[in-house]
Amino acid sequence: MLEEATIAAIADDLAHAERTGKKIGLLTAKYPDMTVDDSYAVQNEWRRRGEAAGRRLYGHKIGLTSKPMQQATGITEPDYGAIFADQVYDTGSVIDHSQYSGVRIEVELAFVLRDELRGPDVSLFDVLRATEYVVPALEVLSSRIEMEGRTIVDTISDNAALGAMVLGGRPVAVDAVDLRRVNALLYRNETIEDSGVAAAVLDHPARGIVWLANKLAEHGDVLRAGETVLAGSFTRPMWVYPGDTVHADYGELGVITCRFE
Repeated sequence: MLEEATIAAIADDLAHAERTGKKIGLLTAKYPDMTVDDSYAVQNEWRRRGEAAGRRLYGHKIGLTSKPMQQATGITEPDYGAIFADQVYDTGSVIDHSQYSGVRIEVELAFVLRDELRGPDVSLFDVLRATEYVVPALEVLSSRIEMEGRTIVDTISDNAALGAMVLGGRPVAVDAVDLRRVNALLYRNETIEDSGVAAAVLDHPARGIVWLANKLAEHGDVLRAGETVLAGSFTRPMWVYPGDTVHADYGELGVITCRFE
């Protein structure tokens, strides 16, 4: 494990990158022996500082849920990050593009929890019972670390590249639709760029929540009642630029629209 002073220094560098919009170099280049546990320690320090400053934890995100993304990063499991309430937008929002870096959009489902989920040994059925409703969501990705050559250690330290989340569409109970077959069409400026189906997330989007609850238990944490969890993307990251309008059509679950300025 890295020393606490080193973890704090990395958190300082990431905070400066977030404030200035200037990416820092690869952590794996500067700290070649840095491990996944080290990267989660950096992320936890970032979260601790946010909560100490009065930011409210809104939930978590899960990333790297698809096999191609896992193979590209050389890992065999997803990763996760924290979401604060000030990172959440409603559909129809106009978003300041300049506050993020390397801005991309992913199409996801968000699970809103009615009950606590405490690992280990959380099952798919535990997640379904604990979920109050599922709602369409877009994740706004933002990178505080150079993107070329990134590894899983860099990504986790960077809070799993979370920038923001946009919620919209129609909330549904977990038994109201077949969650595996929820599909979406992703548009940028009235042109369709991608489409996907939620089963691409570990065969069932709730399986990401299973993994997260059990992984958090390894770190002494839980998923709390009322938290919102982004379950993982079922489209490729789509680059967006100032002036772009993003529209995601989830069929019977409704639509999400936002604009970047």
